[in-house]
Amino acid sequence: MYENENSILMEKSQGFALRIATMAEYLTNNRNKVFRSLYEQVLRSGTSIMANVRESQFAHSPADFVSKLQIALKEANETRGWLRLLHGKSIITDKEYDSMLADCSEIVAILVASIKTAKRNNNQ
Repeated sequence: MYENENSILMEKSQGFALRIATMAEYLTNNRNKVFRSLYEQVLRSGTSIMANVRESQFAHSPADFVSKLQIALKEANETRGWLRLLHGKSIITDKEYDSMLADCSEIVAILVASIKTAKRNNNQ
């Protein structure tokens, strides 16, 4: 086991997944149905961050651990793109966008630091 169940990354990715799920549910029920596929995309990528962080918890090796975190990082970057698109189309407000983007960016920073640390520790 590589990542502690109560780690800040685990907590942040879980909380973000819940926020993303709530936002996607709200948008699906209360906003323009034409953009439903966008809501589904941000839901997939936003929750995939948490899924990959959790998968890293039981990685087969240090390299597998890093790989799972790198996938989570890619998903976080994709989520930022979807959030920008939703904001650009005025589907989410400035306040909603800023809040979600801040949370996602914080996760990105934690992932980058975690990946660097894991790689450094593997080379020792």
